[in-house]
Amino acid sequence: MWSPQDRKYNNPSNQLSPKPGSQSLRSGNWSERKSHRLPRLPKRHSHDDMLLLAQLSLPSSPSSLNEDSLSTTSELLSSRRARRIPKLVQRINSIYNAKRGKKRLKKLSMSSIETASLRDDNSESESDSDDRFKAHTQRLVHIQSMLKRAPSYRTLELELLEWQERELFEYFVVVSLKKKPSRNTYLPEVSYQFPKLDRPTKQMREAEERLKAIPQFCFPDAKDWLPVSEYSSETFSFMLTGEDGSRRFGYCRRLLPSGKGPRLPEVYCVISRLGCFGLFSKVLDEVERRRGISAALVYPFMRSLMESPFPAPGKTIKVKTFLPGAGNEVLELRRPMDSRLEHVDFECLFTCLSVRQLIRIFASLLLERRVIFVADKLSTLSSCSHAVVALLYPFSWQHTFIPVLPASMIDIVCCPTPFLVGLLSSSLPKLKELPVEEALMVNLGSDRFIRQMDDEDTLLPRKLQAALEQALERKNELISQDSDSDSDDECNTLNGLVSEVFIRFFVETVGHYSLFLTQSEKGERAFQREAFRKSVASKSIRRFLEVFMESQMFAGFIQDRELRKCRAKGLFEQRVEQYLEELPDTEQSGMNKFLRGLGNKMKFLHKKN
Repeated sequence: MWSPQDRKYNNPSNQLSPKPGSQSLRSGNWSERKSHRLPRLPKRHSHDDMLLLAQLSLPSSPSSLNEDSLSTTSELLSSRRARRIPKLVQRINSIYNAKRGKKRLKKLSMSSIETASLRDDNSESESDSDDRFKAHTQRLVHIQSMLKRAPSYRTLELELLEWQERELFEYFVVVSLKKKPSRNTYLPEVSYQFPKLDRPTKQMREAEERLKAIPQFCFPDAKDWLPVSEYSSETFSFMLTGEDGSRRFGYCRRLLPSGKGPRLPEVYCVISRLGCFGLFSKVLDEVERRRGISAALVYPFMRSLMESPFPAPGKTIKVKTFLPGAGNEVLELRRPMDSRLEHVDFECLFTCLSVRQLIRIFASLLLERRVIFVADKLSTLSSCSHAVVALLYPFSWQHTFIPVLPASMIDIVCCPTPFLVGLLSSSLPKLKELPVEEALMVNLGSDRFIRQMDDEDTLLPRKLQAALEQALERKNELISQDSDSDSDDECNTLNGLVSEVFIRFFVETVGHYSLFLTQSEKGERAFQREAFRKSVASKSIRRFLEVFMESQMFAGFIQDRELRKCRAKGLFEQRVEQYLEELPDTEQSGMNKFLRGLGNKMKFLHKKN
């Protein structure tokens, strides 16, 4: 499933001989080509495998291929794939394979896809229960009706691609608590901001509106504060979602200013379009260090930081600074090659939640339900909210996402559209009084559901849910097993393992999506929805997909793939490619199909020359 646009070759004439090869594949009538029936390779082939085959000097005529050369090529490709997959991932895959069984995709012709009815695919057999089918139908109707009321957002992934070459951050603010007149309570206010908003443009007016909301997110618990003599600094983050779906991250460090006697904390907050928690945590470390000497040292540092470009993935930028007594210094800020898990700490999820509860929450978010986290600490809410959203990769949560919801904005939980919000425990009494529609309320301090819909255990395909649960329960055992490759080091952490476990779930359910992206003569890509769903052999996965495919998460994912000019890249795409290679070849003429694809590539290179 690859097209000429997917990969460019350097010096194509050295890798493939376009003219003879293309002529041999194009010439002759059908009966002549049919006479060249050959033994087929037992597996599908990735883009990189195609390159390897070209480097192995494939003969220009199909008839010159023989059993020995095909066997040798197959062995080379198989050993190459085995080396590519880390041992930890292989162990996770084996758990899924054992639970899932042999059912994967079934062979469907386009005619059978067009004539098959929806009822036939989901009709109940004698072993199906009426209750299960009714529950499935109700979920489908529920998600369709709810999403009609929800705004349509662009995917976060597209937004990151659009903004990754711009400034490191948009603005930096300091938020302090000011005493209310005639009352012994405090209100959060912006006491400093950089840069100043001095141009009366539409963008500046929108920025001013955002700045008005920031103090509440920096001090969602403002009403509970009194001056204190000691306070350990705390790091947390929040996210602002605009009316158009645009998102901004707020990275915060709450600390107690140096001094004597009781005093109030203040929050230093960096607002950026980009999600790089580790990088901005290092920035806030430097801010706290300078604030401990003098507040005047913070602002020149942030000014020099804003002049620095945002580093490309895997690259480092150097920020030159001056500190009295220490002289000139250089702060190095590195952006990891894969920042997907940079702001994520899965440890907090397993500290607060059992595996079964976590999977129930994951299932609820997949079907875009309303979820509310309740905890005592800002850092717990922030960490768990970001971590649970990271489980959805390669999908992006498309709806309201407020890791720490200010008490003054608690009415948001009455919204009829999907959301994921976090509330401090002090707001729990008020929450119980509000007329909240169906929602999953989770107490992170006690690993209990305050309120639930009672079907959370039946939302995911049963066998895949069992595989998820087993892999997560065995997480420590899987990590501790010996590894013999460098690539395993990247996976053999809790974050790496948990990410791979959930990625495999999505590979099993939607990993075949690329087989159903067709391309028109104009180069436009279109997704064949029904063919995609009906190609799955498992009835429970087809039912899950019927509901999940109605979500904005899935719509955004597919839209992103349809609009891309080149093939999507990332860890998920790597695992999908490996998964497709594992599938048994159901084509009756697999080798001929492979040669036709290679011939098309040769034709393209011939025209290009």
